Amino acid sequence: MTSSTQRLSGETPEPPAGLTRFNTSADSDALAALHEVCASSAWGSKVLAQRPYATTEALFLASDAAMAELTAEDLAEAMAGHPPIGRPKPGDPTSSREQSGMAGASEDLKAEMLELNLAYQEKFGHVFLICATGRTGEQMRDAVRTRIGNSPEEEREIVRTELGKINRIRLTRLVEEESAA
Repeated sequence: MTSSTQRLSGETPEPPAGLTRFNTSADSDALAALHEVCASSAWGSKVLAQRPYATTEALFLASDAAMAELTAEDLAEAMAGHPPIGRPKPGDPTSSREQSGMAGASEDLKAEMLELNLAYQEKFGHVFLICATGRTGEQMRDAVRTRIGNSPEEEREIVRTELGKINRIRLTRLVEEESAA
């Protein structure tokens, strides 16, 4: 039966195996997996508390709601889990994959990003955070150039939005995995 037929007949499609595994795993294991998605312990606790999830979309909605409730301190904790653009954590395939748009960047662009990252960090007190997946090095550079002119309040809300996008990408990976990582 196709998913459109299932929706018409009122049947609920089978959740992805990874979502079932996440729903049924021990709290400590699920929390560890959530910490890999987002370093905010408040976010992780809120998402964990709403298990089990019937669908991936329900998980996304819970993630978005938890992100919307994060305090400035919670956001700082979440951002601390992200390396600067252009400098993924050594040995971390997630940050390397997400920042792949910088992998082929020229040395000039890499140097400019380092300079912009430092100026941004000096102004806002945290790394420049953007959902880098699918973006080129030039697009990320242009974004930091634009955003460095924001007020701290404006930037905090942009960061919240960008973290939400990153969390959705990472949650998708988590629930679509065939076996535990």
